[in-house]
Amino acid sequence: MKNRPTESEDFFQKIQIEFLIHELKTPVSVVETGLRTLLEKREKYGDLSSRQEKTLKRALRNTQKTREMLHHLLEVGRSGSGCLSCALFRPGKVAYDVLMEALESMSGGIYEQCRRCRGEEETIHFLTGCGIFLSVPPLLNDTEMFQDQTKFRQILGNLIKNALHHRRGRVEVIMRQAEDQLMTDVSDDGCGIDPAHHQLIFQRYAQVGKECVALQRMGHGLGLAGARILARGLGGDIEVKSRKGEGAIFRLTLPMKNDA
Repeated sequence: MKNRPTESEDFFQKIQIEFLIHELKTPVSVVETGLRTLLEKREKYGDLSSRQEKTLKRALRNTQKTREMLHHLLEVGRSGSGCLSCALFRPGKVAYDVLMEALESMSGGIYEQCRRCRGEEETIHFLTGCGIFLSVPPLLNDTEMFQDQTKFRQILGNLIKNALHHRRGRVEVIMRQAEDQLMTDVSDDGCGIDPAHHQLIFQRYAQVGKECVALQRMGHGLGLAGARILARGLGGDIEVKSRKGEGAIFRLTLPMKNDA
């Protein structure tokens, strides 16, 4: 029987993984720069057909998504080590920005149409017609919270992307403040998650049987596991409410002021 790794061996393996993730950022950046160059310097490299442009833009979006994932994994490690960088920011404004970023990587067509809208109000109205709802009370739009904005963006981005990925036709992001807590519900009308699997989806590398289609599509299960690690590192948590066939609601709760 193989002996369990010692604490020093675990630490060494963790450092190796984090170093590899860090080193992967360089080739990803090179690919991203090359794609941007082809798209933005056509006078030097030649015109593109509409098909070529669409393909390059799609490749660029996925390269940016890969870079974000690498950054996300590094932030999970920083969170586990207690590394925070807190500052004042408006969560309502961040929620809008994160939604736009998620749409750019997950629903390029909708995002391109959003770019034609004149201002945030017109964009939100257009998204409502697409079954994507963002609800932030006016008072909260002007309220600041003291948290680690980078980690907050990553957590919320992960939840929104999951919702966009699993939706049949509807996604809702509802933000509200209850005393000193910020609560954000991200819901979709997808196939839902059996209550028996609610804790399993937050475990790294967990695999679920074929009967749970929603979990099969989550890949390695690192996204939600990492999001919960980050949330708890910020003094909050993520909970799920879902039944099979009835969609899912993920609730992110965070303190408005991080005193850590």
